[in-house]
Amino acid sequence: MNRIPPHDTAAFLRRFRLPGGRIRRVKVLYPRPKEVAVEFHVTAREPVRALGADPRPVRLVIRLEGVEEFRLQMRPSQPKARIADARVAYLKGLFYVSLDSLGLEPTEVAQVFDYRASEAFAAGRELFWEEVPPRPAGPAGSA
Repeated sequence: MNRIPPHDTAAFLRRFRLPGGRIRRVKVLYPRPKEVAVEFHVTAREPVRALGADPRPVRLVIRLEGVEEFRLQMRPSQPKARIADARVAYLKGLFYVSLDSLGLEPTEVAQVFDYRASEAFAAGRELFWEEVPPRPAGPAGSA
């Protein structure tokens, strides 16, 4: 997996367009006693590189290690498969990842309390990402 240093969070968000993507799966892992990791399996898009070309979908795993806090809340009346907004920030020594709308204006900078109000967020000491290769296509005509 590729580690994201604190100063590269904006570059990561420019490289992969998470808003409009899909949350495929969320895993809460316990790699060691008293250690927690959270993996967000998502489908994002690459940025548009040429006019008239559709951005290529990309499957990603975003992993937070050394998780200090997380909230994964689902309300049955509101489908949450689509990523409304995505924010990644390094605040007070932790990476904060949110995959839902924080209700901020485009120019506002999210603070810790904004992430804590999110329905899908995690905060941890280390942030990693990995692109999942597409599945090979089966032979034509197979079921």
